[in-house]
Amino acid sequence: MKFFLDTAKIDEIKEAHDTGLLDGVTTNPSLVKKAGGDFFETLSEIASVVDGPVSAETVATDHETMLQEGLKCAKIADNIAVKVPLTVDGLKTCKALRAEGIMVNVTLCFSANQALLAAKAGATFISPFVGRHDDVGFNGMELIEDIRTIYDNYGFDTEILVASIRHPVHVLEAARIGGDVATMPWDVMKKLFNHPLTDKGLDAFLKDWAATGFSIL
Repeated sequence: MKFFLDTAKIDEIKEAHDTGLLDGVTTNPSLVKKAGGDFFETLSEIASVVDGPVSAETVATDHETMLQEGLKCAKIADNIAVKVPLTVDGLKTCKALRAEGIMVNVTLCFSANQALLAAKAGATFISPFVGRHDDVGFNGMELIEDIRTIYDNYGFDTEILVASIRHPVHVLEAARIGGDVATMPWDVMKKLFNHPLTDKGLDAFLKDWAATGFSIL
């Protein structure tokens, strides 16, 4: 499973990148607003730090304008994935951008039928929002299971980018199902490292080592 960071904050991205575990970044207008700074400069800096895909979201709702926005965003860097909404105009834009060899992340997916349409439009990534799905009384992971089954049935290349991840259990369940990518906030990614028994064991080892009086260096 690939790990993407869902943020536009450069300090978080650099910190995650230094772990050697970061495969890409997803952003959206809300995250860019929180981070502050110029839209294009922010994305350019992110793309220079991260080797993998960096999602830059369009904001137009009509196909023609969305396509022009997408083409402009794609010029920021070679690893930009243009993010479009799962609408008729969004999928038309997806098809057109993919014809130009540009990566496309189709976002705001809440049903398996929508995911099927995105795959047929040639999406590089489909972003089902599991956390938001849970918020309104549905099981977000059942959606991931349905999409995985459909994509495997027909051999679609579209990668399932599990989004709106709220906690480590979402990551675990997505990995069990076979999600291709998990995109998450930095605070959630950091929690993946933690376990009380790891802390307890390390503390015991360090105390025993100190008692030997030895030094490695």
